[in-house]
Amino acid sequence: MNEPLAILMRPTNINEIIGQDHLVGENGPIRNFIENKRMFSMILYGGPGIGKTSIAAAVANTMNLKYRFLNATINNKKDIDIVIEEAKLYHGLILIMDEIHRLNKDKQDILLPVLESGLITLIGLTTANPYHKINPAIRSRCQIFELKPLTKDHIILGLNQAIKHKSLKNIKIDDKTIEYIAELSSGDLRNAYNLLEIAYFSSKNKKITIDIIQSINSKPIFLYDNNETNHYDLLSAFQKSIRGSDVNASLHYLARLLLVEDLDSIYRRMTVIAYEDIGLANPGMGPKVDACINACERVGLPEARIPLAVTVTELALSPKSNSAYLALNKAYADLESGNIDPIPNTIKISSKIYKYPHDYKGSYVKQQYLPNNLIDKKYYTPKLTSKYEQSLAEIYEKIEKLNKKD
Repeated sequence: MNEPLAILMRPTNINEIIGQDHLVGENGPIRNFIENKRMFSMILYGGPGIGKTSIAAAVANTMNLKYRFLNATINNKKDIDIVIEEAKLYHGLILIMDEIHRLNKDKQDILLPVLESGLITLIGLTTANPYHKINPAIRSRCQIFELKPLTKDHIILGLNQAIKHKSLKNIKIDDKTIEYIAELSSGDLRNAYNLLEIAYFSSKNKKITIDIIQSINSKPIFLYDNNETNHYDLLSAFQKSIRGSDVNASLHYLARLLLVEDLDSIYRRMTVIAYEDIGLANPGMGPKVDACINACERVGLPEARIPLAVTVTELALSPKSNSAYLALNKAYADLESGNIDPIPNTIKISSKIYKYPHDYKGSYVKQQYLPNNLIDKKYYTPKLTSKYEQSLAEIYEKIEKLNKKD
């Protein structure tokens, strides 16, 4: 069986890696590890087709180290045990673990001792954010490196190398078509290789044209420049559209984010929006966003689009309040001034004069909570954009009146 072009083009050493100069370029940490002949366990995370597997294999090849490749979802505990026995035989081994965010506790328990001893050096690969998805016990034993999106120029470089490969004998393709493939790939070099290879074998005379690419491309033609600046511009547009209550623009930018399948960025941004922009106007949106994320994780793409559409629509049309966010910023501003009196004696842990509010009528009793120099400070200013925060404002006003009584 013929190997796919994407496999044939996989780098054999660190110098063949396309992009990721911050890691493998001059003075990059991974290059320095190799030059110093010392490797550490690490987690490489980032979008699909940007070089995670390539870097992992190239590291092992460049250092002439034995390595094995496992997938946390597919391989079982027995497979890990076999790798550990091999590591003992070779006095060390690199284990490349794909989808490491799906590594369950039983498999982690087997790996942790050999990671601790150094018998196995782990290179974990994931498209998920390791700070959210990977068990702290594994994470604490690994260096964590984020791979950056590949630019269109990176993809063009890879395609120009690919058309010289012997598996694409007598290929005919012009620069305009190569650029078109690069634009369609959305920064995913593996996707670009796949498009090129399928187009090659779809043509009778090995001549690849834009028409042929369009006939085989199953994704919508959306030319997304997958560089870091534009990525964050898109996330910014998404949040600002929801904040501005423009439901149509919100759904438009959600669709654009979904085309590049960056679910983690969508999840994080929706969570921030629920608490920063919706806030106390509709506090139920925070748990609803969590429920949406859980549903998306269960069903995966493409069905994940459905709960996302429902929740983004509700976020956009919810009443808005950033009162809690602004209140905390005011509190931070006081801390940054550096002129803060001590905590009042009444509420210190050893206090014998503390009044327990639940022992009083209405679970309220007047006593000092803020430091002396901030005793009359007001951080929270209610926004009366919803019935819920209006009710909080009424309670707040009532407490303020009680505080003013002698």
